[in-house]
Amino acid sequence: MAITKLHDEFHSLDLGPDGWSLPDGYPEGSLAEEKILAGTLDYTGKSGSRTRLLRFKPGFMSDVPFTHDYWEEVLMIEGDMTVGHDGAGNGGDRFEGMTYAVRPPGAAHGPFKSEGGALLLEIHYYDPV
Repeated sequence: MAITKLHDEFHSLDLGPDGWSLPDGYPEGSLAEEKILAGTLDYTGKSGSRTRLLRFKPGFMSDVPFTHDYWEEVLMIEGDMTVGHDGAGNGGDRFEGMTYAVRPPGAAHGPFKSEGGALLLEIHYYDPV
């Protein structure tokens, strides 16, 4: 399997408003946005690797768990996130910055909410065939 990321030396990241977009699977108007840093995922061909920033604005809340067919590694750099609430925002486990998760394909995770917002670094990849 070919790696889909190019060599890219250290450079500044602009965390301003430009270059962010609604992530796949999030409803329009969601308080979530992504900035792709490197690579791509081919959902149809089940190949590739992607590194992105995912930002939850204050008050973000999803109401159902997520499941996908690729590996996911997540480092919450800053902010807060509650994982596994009841869909209405009650319960779940609260985490704050500098926490990490790794999820295999098919693992249900969430729903999520963030009271003050959060910035996450995510790496997604398919298993080589």
